[in-house]
Amino acid sequence: MRRLKLMSPSRSPRRARSTRSTGTTPIPAGYPPLIPFLAVQGGLEALEFYKKAFGARELSRETTPDGRLITGRIRIGSSMLMLSDVFAGDDVIAPSSAGATTVTLQLYTKDVDRAWDRAVAAGAKVVIPLDETYWGERHGHLIDPFGHHWSLAMRVRMGREEKAKKRAEAYAGFARGEHPHLEPAYSDA
Repeated sequence: MRRLKLMSPSRSPRRARSTRSTGTTPIPAGYPPLIPFLAVQGGLEALEFYKKAFGARELSRETTPDGRLITGRIRIGSSMLMLSDVFAGDDVIAPSSAGATTVTLQLYTKDVDRAWDRAVAAGAKVVIPLDETYWGERHGHLIDPFGHHWSLAMRVRMGREEKAKKRAEAYAGFARGEHPHLEPAYSDA
C-alpha cells in the first residue's frame, strides 16, 4: 500500500512556484486575511457616510464611467472594509433592497458615546440605545442608511453584583419572549 505525503497549503510546491515566479505575495501587504465586503445601493454615498459616521479613511475606489462604485476600500481603526454598488446579475443584494441583513458589524472604540453621537448625526438609526450590559460593555446597535447593522461598544468597569443584576433582568426578558434591549418597533411583540 502506497502512502500519500500530505503537504500544508503554504508548503505546496505549486503555490511556492507561482509566488516566486510572479514576485507577489498571496495576501496584499497591509491587508488582513478576512475583510467584510458590503453590497450597497449608492456606493459613493456609502463611502462618504462611513468616513463621516465612523471616521473611516478611504484607501481606494474604482468606479464605472457613470460613477457607480465597483470597489471601495476603507479602514476603520485597524480594520478594513470593502464595499460596492450592486450590479445587474450580481448574486448578492443590498440589505436596503432585501429589507434585512444577516450580518452585524461590531465596532469597538475607546469612546463609544462620541462614536455613537457621530454615527447618529451622520444618519444612522438607533435600534438598541447605548447602555451598560451584563457582559461588561457599554453597547448599542445602529442601522446605517444602506441597511447594514452596526454594534458599537467599549468595555467598561462593572462590579460582579451589577453584572449579575443586569444578567437576571435580561434573562427574565428573554424568558418572556422579549429581547430586553430592543426598541418596541424592532421587537416581535
